[in-house]
Amino acid sequence: MADKALPLISLPVSELGERLSTGALSARQVADAFLHQIEQSEPAVKAFAHHDPDFVRFQADAMDTHRRSGRPIGPLHGLPVGLKDIIDTAKIPTENGTAIDAGRVPLHDAWVVQRLKSAGAMIMGKTTTAELAYLHPPQTTNPHDPERTPGGSSSGSAAAVAAGMVSLAVGTQTGGSVIRPAAFCGVTGFKPTFGAIPRTGILAQSPSLDTVGLFGQRPEDVARLGDVLFGYDPADPATTPAPPPRLHEICTSAPPVPPVFAFIRPPGWDKADPQTHAAFEELAAALGEAQCFEIELPPHFADAADLRARVNFVEMVKNYRRYLRAGPEHLSAELQDAVQQGSATLAKDYLTALDWPDVLNSGLEEIFERADAILTPATLGPAPKGLDSTGDAIFNSLWTFIGTPAVTIPAMTSEEGLPMGVQLIGPRGEDARLLRSARWLLEWIETLSDA
Repeated sequence: MADKALPLISLPVSELGERLSTGALSARQVADAFLHQIEQSEPAVKAFAHHDPDFVRFQADAMDTHRRSGRPIGPLHGLPVGLKDIIDTAKIPTENGTAIDAGRVPLHDAWVVQRLKSAGAMIMGKTTTAELAYLHPPQTTNPHDPERTPGGSSSGSAAAVAAGMVSLAVGTQTGGSVIRPAAFCGVTGFKPTFGAIPRTGILAQSPSLDTVGLFGQRPEDVARLGDVLFGYDPADPATTPAPPPRLHEICTSAPPVPPVFAFIRPPGWDKADPQTHAAFEELAAALGEAQCFEIELPPHFADAADLRARVNFVEMVKNYRRYLRAGPEHLSAELQDAVQQGSATLAKDYLTALDWPDVLNSGLEEIFERADAILTPATLGPAPKGLDSTGDAIFNSLWTFIGTPAVTIPAMTSEEGLPMGVQLIGPRGEDARLLRSARWLLEWIETLSDA
């Protein structure tokens, strides 16, 4: 079984989708291959909060019956997808990473789950999350080294993709909860422009920041998933009506000219691993002056992390009222500390912080006039040892705060052989062009490595 399963789970999403759509592969064959991989990897990785093999097979058989009927199939027909366990799934547990919600089974699917099902995706299970999508980690390990963190809070989503247990996964980011775990686990993580994907039916921690994010092996994978999930839902005031994004079409197209990157040493650069310093300086030099220039962020960007935390903690106090009523003994020290800070924040300071994203975005206009994307590290370095922390989000939280799209690609390797992510940032609303630049850069680095 293993010899048959491994090549199938290793297929690029584009090829797997093509074989499924033409009937060269059945959904049941795909389900069996990925279920075997879960059986082999899950005991060590612990990426799933809930996984029911029988339900996966039931979905696969229903998909094959549908296909044989001659009716149209969806763009994600038969593709295995994992869902972070703060995303409501009807009749399937959604426990939000806390014992307070143990046994919670929603009656309705979240907006994104409805979209996924309509597109023919095969829901493989609920992936682990840090407690209430904050900092206290689950038991998930990094597939590259079980003694290292996979990052968080979308820990299981990144680890499941990295371990080949799903092709695609959905998570969320309020600070660095998509980009950081994707970088630590060596996969592509994509945090779209704020408000691009509706959050209805997803645990609300900080509505001014919460962003649905996507995981896949490569930029074109998350673009394919994003085409299904970008949209408008009047129940989510962060979303707005917009034309279809054409993410995959643009991502896989050739750029009119090679993209230009602005290399930025972000706030917190002095905390980064020396390997990170050296790797990014070498990458910038290899791209050359015509394609990469170094520039500094305006000075007021130094305060962005503190401003984001202020908004996050105040809104957490409001949105987590029912969890706080359960008593401090049910909450981690990390969550209690955040709530205490939020409770002590003055209203005028919170409201002032809400004004800053537009101010900071205006400070990027000159950069984006010269560059297609900002080039910057995804994390301080490779995944740190230990499972008691999800790592530092200092290189992610700024971009979450100002709502720009961000993507990390698995383009670097540390001296220990661990993945290190290259993060790219684009202007708000330019998600497709950002993904195209990310695909171009990943392929350019791969060509350079093969030479």
